[in-house]
Amino acid sequence: MKLTLIAGDPDSVPENSPTLYKTDRGSWVVQGWVVTDPEALASLKLPEGETVVEIPDRMIQFFQ
Repeated sequence: MKLTLIAGDPDSVPENSPTLYKTDRGSWVVQGWVVTDPEALASLKLPEGETVVEIPDRMIQFFQ
C-alpha cells in the first residue's frame, strides 16, 4: 500500500498528528488518538481486526 500525505493537524504541536493519508487502493488511512472508552467501543461492535481512532472536526476539511 502506498500512502500519500494529505494533511497533518495544523493546530497540533509539535507532531502534526492526527494525520490524514490517501492510499493507492482508493481508501484513506487516518492517524489519530486511540479510542479506549469501553462504552464507546462496545456501541460500535467492531469486528475482529478493526479499530477506530478519533480525530478533531478541524481535520474534516482535508477529505477530498
